[in-house]
Amino acid sequence: KLYNGAIRLLLLHIKMGDKRWVDLDAVQHRAHAMRLLDGLDVTGREKRLRVARAILYMAQGTFAECGSEAEMQHWIRYNVFLLLGVGTFSALVELLNMEIDNSAACSSAVRKPAISLADSTDLRVLLNIMYLIVETIQQEDPADPPEWRASRETFRTELGSPFYNSEPVSVMLFAMVTKFCSGHAPHFPMKKVLLLLWKTILFTLGGFEELQQLKVCKRAEFGLPRLPEDSISVIRSMRAASPPASASDLIEQQQRKTRREHKVHALIKQENLDAFNEKDPYKADDARDDDDEGDDNDNNENALEAEPFPLERDDVMPPPLPHLPPTDRVSFPKGLPWAPKVREKDIETFLECSRSKFIGYTLGNDTDTVVGLPRPIHESIKTLKLHKYVSIAEVQIVKEEEYQKTPLSAGEEEVELCATELLYQGILPSLPQYMIALLKILLAAAPTSKAKTDSINILADVLPEEMPTTVLQSMKLGMDVNRHKEIIVKAISAVLLLLLKHFKLNHVYQFEYMAQHLVFANCIPLILKFFNQNIMSYITAKNSISVLDFPYCILHDLPELTAESLEAGDNTQFCWRNLFSCINLLRILNKLTKWKHSRTMMLVVFKSAPILKRALKVKQAMMQLYVLKLLKVQTKYLGRQWRKSNMKTMSAIYQKVRHRLNDDWAYGNDLDARPWDFQAEECSLRANIERFNNRRYDKSALNPEFLPVDNCLQSVLGQQVELPDDFQMNYDLWLEREVFSKPICWEELLQ
Repeated sequence: KLYNGAIRLLLLHIKMGDKRWVDLDAVQHRAHAMRLLDGLDVTGREKRLRVARAILYMAQGTFAECGSEAEMQHWIRYNVFLLLGVGTFSALVELLNMEIDNSAACSSAVRKPAISLADSTDLRVLLNIMYLIVETIQQEDPADPPEWRASRETFRTELGSPFYNSEPVSVMLFAMVTKFCSGHAPHFPMKKVLLLLWKTILFTLGGFEELQQLKVCKRAEFGLPRLPEDSISVIRSMRAASPPASASDLIEQQQRKTRREHKVHALIKQENLDAFNEKDPYKADDARDDDDEGDDNDNNENALEAEPFPLERDDVMPPPLPHLPPTDRVSFPKGLPWAPKVREKDIETFLECSRSKFIGYTLGNDTDTVVGLPRPIHESIKTLKLHKYVSIAEVQIVKEEEYQKTPLSAGEEEVELCATELLYQGILPSLPQYMIALLKILLAAAPTSKAKTDSINILADVLPEEMPTTVLQSMKLGMDVNRHKEIIVKAISAVLLLLLKHFKLNHVYQFEYMAQHLVFANCIPLILKFFNQNIMSYITAKNSISVLDFPYCILHDLPELTAESLEAGDNTQFCWRNLFSCINLLRILNKLTKWKHSRTMMLVVFKSAPILKRALKVKQAMMQLYVLKLLKVQTKYLGRQWRKSNMKTMSAIYQKVRHRLNDDWAYGNDLDARPWDFQAEECSLRANIERFNNRRYDKSALNPEFLPVDNCLQSVLGQQVELPDDFQMNYDLWLEREVFSKPICWEELLQ
């Protein structure tokens, strides 16, 4: 029903009798796409909306004429490249800018007591088409013809450069986010804006695999050795560990074990029970795992015990090895998953301590002189240097120091205008506001947040005009609202992580600038608040109705939905969307706190250890890895008693997290564990960031002493000077006031 008008309009434009869209040839397709594009350039809002709906129907694959999902996917890709070829995206950007600047719609939405879906219809249609175009084109297909591949690369370049409206599209979308959070445009459909922002950044900058390739190329460009391993491959091959049991878990486990033994005694003789226990020495471990999972959700205890957590199933992870006789067991090489790393600073610290101990003097930053040191110290230094790792960030910091110290001899820096650099230049003036806006929306979408009067309304593009009147409608709306929030969290977490990783690779001070503003906007306690919930329930949440998902809902006959079927949910026992969000947020937290002792102390102050330890109950290797990293950096501050009572967690850290040689993370003997001025660390970093931004981007802040001087009279007099319009209009008055009315003593001038 929703697209009947659009379909009729499309057929009206086609004017081919009984012929369907799929029966026309390429020339006819292009002609009708051009005709639809002309229909967007009209003043009537209703007609423009009908044409936009027809284009949206095209971008969705003209689904009314498709019989299968594969056929529909083919027509989606064909129609999207057709729309891109005739210039539809440029027209959509112009229309979106017009809707953003529509002050009448903004003022009307501000005055409304309750905003619903009807207030953002035009924006949602435009954003839907743009999202479909970006998402379809960013996915590479080996079967694409050469002209499509060329069109894809051209579109990617245009999307990341100031081609549309003299700024990257991502900057325009960031401006929509801040306008929404400021309260000037509460009708903006934030979920669709954030999804389009995420996909635009993902397409223009690249995903994690492309990022890894860029990292390899950049290291080769700086003359650094190759990476010791591919982190993506290592993480994919890791296995999840059993969650550590807390004291309450152990007590309850003992009680359940006692109850089980009473039941078994009633059915089996004691000697048979003993024989059974001898056959299965891992029975106690399995019982412990079940108890840990059941502890998170007491209502679903029986279901969790009957079936293991889905992330341990065969379709996600390989099954454990069967208990074979010693002769038949497969032997695997034992070792740690990561190659150890050593920083130059660690080698210097080790040498300084060794010289002070054995010789009684120090040599500063000298890491080559080993005269007078014992033979074992020589071997230790050799081992440390063998695993020395120099990061791209360290090289960039050294180069920046050279530019700051010797601006003349260092010369002018050659900045590659890649997509990341262009995006940073675009968002630099308002980056603090963008970060605050994203975190505000993340706070409003977090499941642990309570509704407050001063919080922003992120449900404007999910609430209908008329509120539900039946139980079934209320359940559907409740699931829609929860799904809506989950998608917003997913999009924001992905945007922040992508920006942090790409900025860090492009230049470390770009990353530090964004990270510092995230820290100043309370990102660390916000993420900890997000995880301070029943994380197992969040990851196993069922807030999707699969029969209503696109394209299933239009290619199949919909079954009758009842309250019971909605409550039962579908067959999926975990939500990849929520797992993706949790991993992203943990990675962001790692990025913000890595090598920053003041921020690590924030983790300790906010009591993050028990929160993170509960997150280990999710048996997914990647999520556990980043939780263990966060626990490792603060272990030295948590005290001996915590380490003593969490030895299983310590063991998991040792097994899964990369080792830094000479890092006493488990004992607290490091110099960094001692108190110092945390504020000075952040202030020093902020001063370095400001110097970098001023040197590279603020051309007005150039020191006049370093500017070249033109001593030629003819060239100085021949320069074209642009005078302001008001000066030119009042030039006669200026002459009268400044020249004619003032007496000039020519003798004094000559002297």
